[in-house]
Amino acid sequence: MKFNFKYIAILIIINCQLLIINSANAQTDSSKLPLSFSGYIEGYYSYNINRPEAHTAPGFIYSYNKADEFAINLGYVKASYQTENVRANLAFATGTYMSANYAAESSVFKNVLEADAGIKISKKNNLWIDAGVMPSHIGFESAVGKDNWNLSRSMLADNSPYFETGTRISYTSKNTEWYISVLLLNGWQRIEMTDGNNTPSFGHQITFKPNEKLTLNSSSFIGNDKPDSARQWRFFHDFYIQYQMSKIWGFIAGFDIGAQQKSKGSSSYNCWYSPIIVGKINISDKSAIAFRAEYYRDKNSVIINTATPNGFQTFGYSFNYDLKINSNVLWRIEARELTSKDKIFLDNTTPKKNDLFFTTSLSVSF
Repeated sequence: MKFNFKYIAILIIINCQLLIINSANAQTDSSKLPLSFSGYIEGYYSYNINRPEAHTAPGFIYSYNKADEFAINLGYVKASYQTENVRANLAFATGTYMSANYAAESSVFKNVLEADAGIKISKKNNLWIDAGVMPSHIGFESAVGKDNWNLSRSMLADNSPYFETGTRISYTSKNTEWYISVLLLNGWQRIEMTDGNNTPSFGHQITFKPNEKLTLNSSSFIGNDKPDSARQWRFFHDFYIQYQMSKIWGFIAGFDIGAQQKSKGSSSYNCWYSPIIVGKINISDKSAIAFRAEYYRDKNSVIINTATPNGFQTFGYSFNYDLKINSNVLWRIEARELTSKDKIFLDNTTPKKNDLFFTTSLSVSF
């Protein structure tokens, strides 16, 4: 048999081209698949000038709270499902963030970062109902370090909910300028309700983004986090404004305020509040610096118990430098000082009014 290598070569070229086209189509189709996977891990080392014997930061710090040792703040794997009318998220996590913030949860929930599902309930409008364990609707800082301007979390963020469990109805306007939600919750940063508590909690969020530069947000919480026999209603509001003045400059200003009944049925309330301002300068596409000034006042120890005459009245300042090694790797370094009215910090066993931290972190997202 006589072979015509010319035609064989042509057939091979055509087949190779078909394989390339099919491969490209397969990649395009896979990008439209509703199921996706992601992950994140952030390691850190924090040097505390006060050198605590237990290698743990003061009790009101819940993120990056290990001192003078290498640790993982947060590492998670996440599966997300998204179609036009259905969405869901499931994420399991570990790290010192999880240990500190989930300490009150039963063992089966201690590693659940997210577990929620939602369905679109309107054909004409972007109206959804979601239920499960979800990121908090309060504040501009999240548990995921790379998404925040500062390395460490503010006192304001560490002492308000990072996560919540319940049901949320949300609406986004067609021009995406408005986001509005109302929530029915199990409590103040809880997966399971407190034993003996049969009163649900409530919340709202309104976000207004008239353009890409400006964001205004109002969030609230109303509820009781104690057994019914000792019910004390808590009212809390968070407000912040974020403004990106240019590609280089941006700032965030926020204010939290809360009030809680002094006792069951009381008409008197203990109040706390916290103002904060954060600034960020993008030096280049890969590097940035950010600073933060904050104050937290909880004289009656509603949120932070110090057992001192003036309660928790603390100023904080921080400065950090960020370097994007590549699109999914971020290195950061930060100096942070806290100064309190009372001697609430310990230098080994000696009470002090101030504390100083030097922290560095490296995060990888995928």
